[in-house]
Amino acid sequence: MSYFLGIDAGGSHCRARLVDAAGTVLGSGEGGPANAAIGIDALRAVLADTMAQAVAQAGLAAEQRPGVRIGMGIAGIRRPGISDALSATDFGMGPVAFASDAEIAHLGAHGGGDGAILILGTGSVALLRIDGQAVMIGGYGFLVSDEGSGAALGLGAMRHALRALDGRAQGSGFSDAVSARFGHDTAQAVAWMARATPRDYGALAPLVMDHAEAGDPIARSIVEDAAGHVERFVDTIAARGVARCTLVGGLAPRMVPWLRMRTVARLAPPLGDALDGALRLAGFDGAGR
Repeated sequence: MSYFLGIDAGGSHCRARLVDAAGTVLGSGEGGPANAAIGIDALRAVLADTMAQAVAQAGLAAEQRPGVRIGMGIAGIRRPGISDALSATDFGMGPVAFASDAEIAHLGAHGGGDGAILILGTGSVALLRIDGQAVMIGGYGFLVSDEGSGAALGLGAMRHALRALDGRAQGSGFSDAVSARFGHDTAQAVAWMARATPRDYGALAPLVMDHAEAGDPIARSIVEDAAGHVERFVDTIAARGVARCTLVGGLAPRMVPWLRMRTVARLAPPLGDALDGALRLAGFDGAGR
């Protein structure tokens, strides 16, 4: 009996789905952040734990585990040494195929065919497949990129909250909600920023969206700026001649209402999610669920 295990390992969480050859879901698992930035040892630990959850839920015996083919999509897999270190890891199951988290999201969204995805999560990046060739747009890291992402929304929130605290900007319920997380104290905010990761900034994104949707003008301006970047991504994708573009990632559903109709008209729904793509990477043909 053949089994397939898909892993979606990103900056916010790690997910696993185990299916049989008919596509029946037998088990699933979930863990914390699992990108290359956490270090190879921590990454291995999160992957192993998340996979173990799915295998245990499926009730696979030890002798069945070598028959499990694995597809892993990992954020940061292209960093030097990460792919080699993971390839040398014994996960106690069958063969493992590796790709980036963007690549499995694309596989899931377009079923292995041509098209584009724009990932809007903690960060942002577009992956295009044109005549079988992959092209990346953006995704250069939080300091210089990640436009339209959750982390970018959080950064905008922090900038405004600090300006409101020191008097350079008008305060509001939105700025108060952000600065309350730091006791309305700029020193505490600066200390937090010194150690904050993109994921930490991204955790502020729901707060920004909530206040924008409630009509706060500053929150609205932050989201509108992010939406403008998303539209530029989509325009760039269309200029490459890609007919099918899909938004994916945790922020995508809440960003769509902020886009102009001409941009929304260019978007297509995904055929599947990143775990579907990871299963396809593992060798599952996509039949059934």
